[in-house]
Amino acid sequence: MTATSPPTTTFDTLHSLARTHLSPHDAERWTGLLRPGARLSGADADDPVVGQLGGLPRLPDDVAWPVWEEEGCALSFVAMLDCAALRAVAAAQGRELPLHTDGRLAFFIGLDEEEGRIVDVHDRDSWAGARVLHLPPEEPGAAECPAPEGVEPYDAVPLTAVPGPGIPGSGSPAVACAFGFESWRDRYEHPATSGRFGQALERHQQHGGHQALGHPQSIQGPVELEVAQAVLGCGLSQDDPRVVAEAEGWTLLAQFDSDGDAGMSWGDCGVLYWLIRPEHLAANRFDQAVLTWQCC
Repeated sequence: MTATSPPTTTFDTLHSLARTHLSPHDAERWTGLLRPGARLSGADADDPVVGQLGGLPRLPDDVAWPVWEEEGCALSFVAMLDCAALRAVAAAQGRELPLHTDGRLAFFIGLDEEEGRIVDVHDRDSWAGARVLHLPPEEPGAAECPAPEGVEPYDAVPLTAVPGPGIPGSGSPAVACAFGFESWRDRYEHPATSGRFGQALERHQQHGGHQALGHPQSIQGPVELEVAQAVLGCGLSQDDPRVVAEAEGWTLLAQFDSDGDAGMSWGDCGVLYWLIRPEHLAANRFDQAVLTWQCC
């Protein structure tokens, strides 16, 4: 899908917006939900480069290209993010990102609908079809790793970043927990998720697109609830309080949209979302990230 581009949005802008439309107590609760993140997009010649969409990864000699053993296939390379470069771009604007490594993150997936390979968050046996590798900083002059047989690389697109506040959607479990919502009616009737504040906030929200950290920009229901359902199992519904509470314990690591420049499409113009627990993010346990994806 093609992401809509919101105006330049800062933490100060959103704090002012909340104070204008909400009570002081509600404004404080809502602004406390904002998370530092960065929108990602194709880099122009003068932009700082923080990673790459598609192309071929530069892997250390002792790191093998990941495979999906059960399916007998190598995974496709989706993107590489340079954590040090991301932090530097944020620091230049006086912001910090919760990345505690100077290394790189490489994202791979084995999704191929034509071949019948589906990575489904509700099927734990398929989780091996999505991987995040935590790699050391790139060595000068490092060569690209050739794609294994059967893998057709996407076109390479250098990525730049625009740091900014991650805005929770009105259906976000973080919002539900912060305001004590017990039903969908609570969400529709509360000033923090409806009315003038909701309308004013809409123009600052991104729908889809590439992103690192912050809140996921779901194109259907909240992806945190999908992951929480899968983790808890037991056939629980998304409005079960246990699922909502579990969902609050997950945050976005990165999301990658379908992208025409990279020749990359996830189902019907879908988006890939890698979520991670905050404690695993803090400990650089990126292998614990869980993938889900949505289509338009």
